[in-house]
Amino acid sequence: MRAVVQRVKKASVTVGEEIKGQIASGLLVFLGVSREDQEGDADYLADKIVNLRIFEDSAGKMNCSALELAQECLVVSQFTLYGDCRKGRRPSFFAAAAPAKADQLYQYFVEQIKKKGLRVATGEFQAMMDVELINDGPVTLLLDSGKGF
Repeated sequence: MRAVVQRVKKASVTVGEEIKGQIASGLLVFLGVSREDQEGDADYLADKIVNLRIFEDSAGKMNCSALELAQECLVVSQFTLYGDCRKGRRPSFFAAAAPAKADQLYQYFVEQIKKKGLRVATGEFQAMMDVELINDGPVTLLLDSGKGF
């Protein structure tokens, strides 16, 4: 499971003309699910993300987590995080999970973030979405459960 995590001042996701999810200050998480992923991958990433110390403390040092500061989280599914561009010019998405599995693990991940105490907004699975954000910092991190535990 892969996640691109961005610290944001605000973010929203729209499908058509309808806002599906929006947050104020917090984390925007683009989440990709691979064919090999299990619930343990989602557990690992959820715990890692809510506890990342990437928010500034009173001294201006990145020393606080989203959980400590009761930040919000917008989670957007993004299978293209498993696009393989090594051969040719068109990405291969062979490593990405099939939609049913990806949706199940995406929903599971969202629930794990909620259980940890953050308010979570989401996009719409398998929809064409417009994502707007104001990146804070900018702070952007790439996490991969396959490299973490």
